[in-house]
Amino acid sequence: MTKLIVSKFGGTSMGDAECMLRSAEVSQRQGSGLIAVSATSGTTNELILLGKTAESKTWEETEKILSKIREKHVKIAQDLKLSAESSKKIETLFEEMNSLAKGIHYLRDCSVKAMDTLMSLGERMSSVLFTEAMSQVLKKHGSTKSAELFDVRQVLRTNDDFGKAKPNTAEVAALCQKYLGSVRDQKKVFVTQGYIGMTEDGFTTTLGRGGSDYSAAILAEGVAADVLEIWTDVAGIATTDPRICPQAKPISEISFKEASELATFGAKVLHPATLLPAIRKNIPVFVGSSFDSEAKGTWVRKDVDQHPLIRAMALRKNQVLVTLSTPEMLHAHGFLFQLFKVFNDHKVSIDAITTSEISVSVTLDDSTLLNKKLIADLSQFADVQVEEKLTLISLIGNNINHTAGLAKKIFDSISDINVRMICLGASKHNFCFLVAEDQATAAIQKLHKSFIE
Repeated sequence: MTKLIVSKFGGTSMGDAECMLRSAEVSQRQGSGLIAVSATSGTTNELILLGKTAESKTWEETEKILSKIREKHVKIAQDLKLSAESSKKIETLFEEMNSLAKGIHYLRDCSVKAMDTLMSLGERMSSVLFTEAMSQVLKKHGSTKSAELFDVRQVLRTNDDFGKAKPNTAEVAALCQKYLGSVRDQKKVFVTQGYIGMTEDGFTTTLGRGGSDYSAAILAEGVAADVLEIWTDVAGIATTDPRICPQAKPISEISFKEASELATFGAKVLHPATLLPAIRKNIPVFVGSSFDSEAKGTWVRKDVDQHPLIRAMALRKNQVLVTLSTPEMLHAHGFLFQLFKVFNDHKVSIDAITTSEISVSVTLDDSTLLNKKLIADLSQFADVQVEEKLTLISLIGNNINHTAGLAKKIFDSISDINVRMICLGASKHNFCFLVAEDQATAAIQKLHKSFIE
């Protein structure tokens, strides 16, 4: 029986007509049955700028951004020699973009709900163009399959938490059976959108930045795929970011748990939540480069052959350390519950945590400091101290919390760098600590030299 492969292509893989045709060749060779695509490179940022400009600036300034987005997609359409039918679909999307921008401008209000609809246009436009590229490549190879554009909002049902919507996985699975049940027939290649979904009431939502990977995994789970492929502009997962450490090495395979930790703590190759649906259904994930599809790439599996002590390392920038202190913590119960209820009420995610007799320290993304109410609410329970411009360094591997001498080797490697906070013990796959932002690159380079090189 032929394997059902779900493939996802990122923004750089959709960059222009040449990139789209190259990505379509990869899909054809791999035998992808369902393909989720991101917006063309840079378009999501342009659509965000469009919404903000329409809300607060002149219509003339807004029109300049509209023209820029339109021209980019018209150029790709011309290079692909878009069919009349597809050209009409693109024009309809241009008209929707124009109308949305006008509505935002007249109301002087760009709500999160309106922004979601506006941002969805990136994927909706790129998927029309990529369907054309896919059709041309299938025809070129004499394939009997046809490429069909599919609106993912028919199946990717979410809640109404606009800007960062959560999929209803049970409903997604039922809708996939209803609308994508024929995907295993191998007669069609379905092209759809990443990143976007729809509420029960029919309002368009987005899954948050980087959500294209996640939606592809949700779809893979929904159609019970055999393999999920994530195609990007780098050939798989490396031992660390090659831009920081040129000696970074490619990783041929990594376990789900290691990859989840790596993604959560800053590796940019995978969206942190991507792997959850794949883990639930034990679907192997392949990460490769659409620009170098012959490169080996990385397999992410439940079970792997090698279990090194340190597999990889990552850093998460723009962190703040919030320390909450009060003598009331001493031998008292319920205090942590009160604190975490505040974070829960504000929907703030904590990355790392450590406690002492009268203090709790947590790391957060620095964007949370914009939430003045959060700090005010925390101040009702404790004295709040905030330290900024920090970076969270993570070493990812196996049996970390049961290996004697590991901490000594780590801190000997970075003996000239001050460590502000250490988090160890909660996971056998992760050892993380905070350093000053301007020392993070040196820390990664030294650790990589000690453990990987």
